[in-house]
Amino acid sequence: MSASKPNVLLIHCHDLGRYLGCYGADVETPNIDALADDGICFERHFGTAPQCSPSRGSLMTGRYPHVNGLMGLAHGHWELHDDEQILPQYLAADGYETHLFGLQHITQDTDRLGYEYVHSEGNLYPGVSPSVHQVNRAKNVTDVVTTFLEKGAFDAPFFASVGFFEVHRVEEANGRYGFQHDLYEADEPDDVTPLPYLPDRRGIRQDLAEMHGMVYAIDDAIGRIRACLTETGLVDETLVVFTTEHGIAFPRAKGTCYNPGIEAALIVSHPDRASGGRRVEELVSNVDVLPTLLDVLDVPVPADLNGRSFAPLLAGDPYEAREEIHAEMTWHDMYNPIRAIRTERFKYIRNFWYLHHVYLPRDVFASEAGREVREAEAVPLRPFEELYDLREGPTEMDNVADEPRYDDRRRELAARLHDWMVETDDPLLDGPIPPGGFSSIMAWPDEAT
Repeated sequence: MSASKPNVLLIHCHDLGRYLGCYGADVETPNIDALADDGICFERHFGTAPQCSPSRGSLMTGRYPHVNGLMGLAHGHWELHDDEQILPQYLAADGYETHLFGLQHITQDTDRLGYEYVHSEGNLYPGVSPSVHQVNRAKNVTDVVTTFLEKGAFDAPFFASVGFFEVHRVEEANGRYGFQHDLYEADEPDDVTPLPYLPDRRGIRQDLAEMHGMVYAIDDAIGRIRACLTETGLVDETLVVFTTEHGIAFPRAKGTCYNPGIEAALIVSHPDRASGGRRVEELVSNVDVLPTLLDVLDVPVPADLNGRSFAPLLAGDPYEAREEIHAEMTWHDMYNPIRAIRTERFKYIRNFWYLHHVYLPRDVFASEAGREVREAEAVPLRPFEELYDLREGPTEMDNVADEPRYDDRRRELAARLHDWMVETDDPLLDGPIPPGGFSSIMAWPDEAT
């Protein structure tokens, strides 16, 4: 192992998508914007799923959810296959010291992850209890991270996964799911910019204004960590990766394969390996992040990963751009099987279950924003095929799957999506997929006992 290998800080949070100033959102995020200005910002980075555990599983394994086994939420009895390796395990084998701070949410068994040091308790699910909320808030996780950096009690190089609770909704006493505006510095609803894919209604503005407070908490945490890296002299030796797993917890975003549901931030910064403030427009997927990091760190990249390295984009070298990215959903708080393909111009979505038009996860359904639209979105039945011309209709409101002029395109993308499902051995091709833990939940009692 080369002594010149950098430390790696992988910082991630919940339900944020690209709702950041550096991605054009009307919210002040000066510290994250500064990270983008110093590093490289990927403008079209997407998660493999519009939900937490499956997308995070892809980030950590380099494989799609239906390949690594994590087709639903970790606290919903879904787990990675036993033989799956994750990023800290690859790096530990290369001599890295591995640390877990805050949330992870890809398994109920933290020991399964193989971290050498686990610095936070209750690091699975953000909605378990108020105490877990408190431990995993950005401020508190950052307190632990900065203390770790200041003490310098590690054998470099180290890998640290830093997970923040924000901006996850929380169930309140009245059954509403909100952003705990009493604990964060919320903005005024009249001052926020409406979302382009939702109607401009008071409840949506209220939720956005409250969410801003959590966004500010994340931004403050990033600023503190970066300042600590500078003060401890570690800034030149540390590769910082900031990313999110899927879109914000609003209708037509989280829980859907529309762009607001699968869009994710990705910023990579290192003085030598990823710098200059470049904006990268190529399509990339979070299934590509693991092979890219292994490539950058000169760790052998397994040939059987689904993702592909985009390390040349960090170096500014020639790169054969992706022609398409894929996204999927199978289980969340209900069965909702979807597979999708997105190209430069088009999005094709195949729905495999007869459900309402736009699926609203429980936390979105019971939010102020959800109440504003759920009668319109949750009542009509969805089509089995959706096709969107992203150049003509970037908000994905006009389904052109049945328009004759798009018939050839629909057939082509349907075939490409099917080929991808066959190539990756998608179990959905064999029929409906039972819930996580089905075999143990439905097993007959042992007659011997």
